[in-house]
Amino acid sequence: MNVLTVVLALLAASANAAASVLMRRAATEKRADEATGRARGGWSGRRRWFWTAGAGLLAGSGVVQAAALAVGSLSLVQPLLATELLFTLAIGSVVFHRRPDRATWLSFLALAVGLALFLGAAAPSSGRTTAEPGRWVPVGSAVGCLVLALAGASRLVCGAPRAALLGLASAVMFALTAALLKQVTGQLPKGLGHLAADWTPYATAVTGLVAFGLLQCAFRAGTLVASQPALTLGDALTSVALGWALFGEHIALGVRMVPEAIGVGLLAAGTVGLARAPAVSGQWDTEPPPPHRRGRHGHHEGGGVRAKST
Repeated sequence: MNVLTVVLALLAASANAAASVLMRRAATEKRADEATGRARGGWSGRRRWFWTAGAGLLAGSGVVQAAALAVGSLSLVQPLLATELLFTLAIGSVVFHRRPDRATWLSFLALAVGLALFLGAAAPSSGRTTAEPGRWVPVGSAVGCLVLALAGASRLVCGAPRAALLGLASAVMFALTAALLKQVTGQLPKGLGHLAADWTPYATAVTGLVAFGLLQCAFRAGTLVASQPALTLGDALTSVALGWALFGEHIALGVRMVPEAIGVGLLAAGTVGLARAPAVSGQWDTEPPPPHRRGRHGHHEGGGVRAKST
């Protein structure tokens, strides 16, 4: 397992998590400004800082993810991006001045152990830097048909099942976007002129937009608890399949499938638990600070870190 790939993938996940938390904090600052009559129609200094920092980290996470895909396998990088939920919990706890409960920490542990167990047992190989040209048409067609089938099936149901199906469709498209991004990074040594004339950069942008659109539909269709497990597991497992089909990457099978299955199960359980956590679901964005009471020595006591007033 390439240490540099792991470090870059974790950096990308942490940057994306920080961007999400900071932009959510910018939204809470906007609500606070409107409630107090400050900065109507404009931007307060704190809100501007949170939004700008979040936007910068979001752009940086894409660059770091591309770097990770350039030096490592798709079937290693994409599963590692599931750690975004862990970083969201940790960073959200600091930014919103809250302390997670025991159930949230158990979910944190389950996801971390499950991911480590799956990747340790699977031991993804590096594969090729670019796919053979003839493989993109059948693989892309299969992915497109799968996404259309999932989107079509989502129209037959509502609520949590619809959110799960749309979340899975989004995950498949995000995995395809990552595969195309890996193809783009593999072609960089040929020069920017060659890359500009190739179809893959433009296909990467299109699939990324489609994936983002499906994700927004999933969020509108149901709760984060319904869509996040399908999104997290779907991206990881689809990336493993695309790594094998396009880039010749392999994971260990045989007896190792037992710890791999246990790892996937723990990953699923941790994802569901963290999706329910206020730090990840956004509940902390609108919740009032936890209640405090006076202790024997006149100090404030409560279930979490005291939130600073805005």
